[in-house]
Amino acid sequence: MLSAAFRLTLLYFNPNIAPRDEYDLRLSELRRLLTVSPFGAGVELIAPEYDRDAFDRVAHGMESEREGGERCRRCFELRLNYTAETAKSLGYEYFATTLTVGRRKSAQAVNDAGEAAERATGVRFLVSDMKKRGGEQESVRLSREWGLYRQQYCGCKPVTPVSIVHC
Repeated sequence: MLSAAFRLTLLYFNPNIAPRDEYDLRLSELRRLLTVSPFGAGVELIAPEYDRDAFDRVAHGMESEREGGERCRRCFELRLNYTAETAKSLGYEYFATTLTVGRRKSAQAVNDAGEAAERATGVRFLVSDMKKRGGEQESVRLSREWGLYRQQYCGCKPVTPVSIVHC
């Protein structure tokens, strides 16, 4: 939808995804999406190094929390702050996320994190709820049409416990 109005750059920053094989599979599918979709030509993809420790630090102590709680909120903040900072460093006016397409993701929590990142960076966040008006069903349909892998979980399972040393 955004490709009609914007020049797109995709940022694949997903330190929450585990195990590494799942992370790599999803990145590979994103690369393939850009070759099979009608909007993929000319879209830049930025894929920083996998940094599971970044997620483990924000999720520390919440390993057994259910999906949708504080751990998810912190994950949204981590990922959208990184996205906004990247957008700012590249001189972009806007940033957005596809996180609101997931049926288990609170669009309000995602949008709150995006708006906070906007306030911190000055880069405008495009508020959305991609589940509305059949958005989730359309994503499933297009995934089937393009033969894409559909993950069965958000990525943060299993959470790896970490030790945090304060200096």
